[in-house]
Amino acid sequence: MAVNMECLATLKGHEDRVWCVAWNHSGTLLATCGTDKVVYIWKLEGERWIRSSVLSDGHSRTIRCVTWSPCDKLLTSTSFDGTTAVWDRKNGEFECALTLEGHENEVKCAAWSPSGQFLATCGRDKRVWIWSIDDDSDYECSSVLSSHTQDVKSVTWHPHKDTLLSTSYDNTIRIYEEQEDDWECISVLESHTSTVWAAAFDKTGQRFASCSDDCSVKIWQEYLPQNKEGVITPGNHSTWKCICSLSGYHQRTIYDIKWNNVTGYIATACGDNSIRIFSESADSDDNAPSFQMIAQMKNAHNEDVNSIDWNPAKPDMLASCSDDGDIKLWRLSSEV
Repeated sequence: MAVNMECLATLKGHEDRVWCVAWNHSGTLLATCGTDKVVYIWKLEGERWIRSSVLSDGHSRTIRCVTWSPCDKLLTSTSFDGTTAVWDRKNGEFECALTLEGHENEVKCAAWSPSGQFLATCGRDKRVWIWSIDDDSDYECSSVLSSHTQDVKSVTWHPHKDTLLSTSYDNTIRIYEEQEDDWECISVLESHTSTVWAAAFDKTGQRFASCSDDCSVKIWQEYLPQNKEGVITPGNHSTWKCICSLSGYHQRTIYDIKWNNVTGYIATACGDNSIRIFSESADSDDNAPSFQMIAQMKNAHNEDVNSIDWNPAKPDMLASCSDDGDIKLWRLSSEV
């Protein structure tokens, strides 16, 4: 099966490199951020995508990541200034409600738990912070996790429970869960041979995909205690095992990866300026799956592709951004 990729729109406005794109959960708003220290909110008006909001007073340095809360009322932005800003959307307008401090330097990523009770941040200081949010919208640091030995590039929550995953310059992926009164690293996953830039769960939460500076994508699967496959599970925790590696497709670092909850497609953003789409083969083995590349948009951008995100409401739509300063919207369609 092959898939066509068509560029629907190119959104211009950022003055320099664009680091991140993030759809809200209803797929109606797209948040973007970059080196120009500005967050833009884009929406469709008629047949044109316009900037509906400009958030410019939250940070003093590059904004690295934007992410929406589960209810879409809050937006977080993380910055090289060492802070995380929480923007509150009131009456359609965004206001900086508070600024979270604690990281020693650059904050690389933030992610909300599916329950909305926790916010995780990570940074160059090798640490993962977990913030708890109470009913009065007060933020309190629940834990500071120093498991990684190098920069932490990304944090990602399990889609159905409060389990956190982080990726790092130390070539590892680490998994955390709350144990009694504190959060602990319960698993260290090693398979990549260079920096792990990002990871993305599938809709079930039983698998996730990771991408790396080693130019590979790896598929990981969860094995619960007393699993029928006989995979050993230390203690009472699940074991995550690399069950597939996709190599030879990417020519440079893979910076981002996203798993489509509807189609099951995996999209990658690469330093070779390209976007690739992968799909699991129909006759794939659950414990040793095979994936095929079904689309490749070479030179999707003029420079590195830094971030991608599937639209939650339109599973055939993908957003991307690049060092070239552009944001692009893509539509996928099956070849006849």
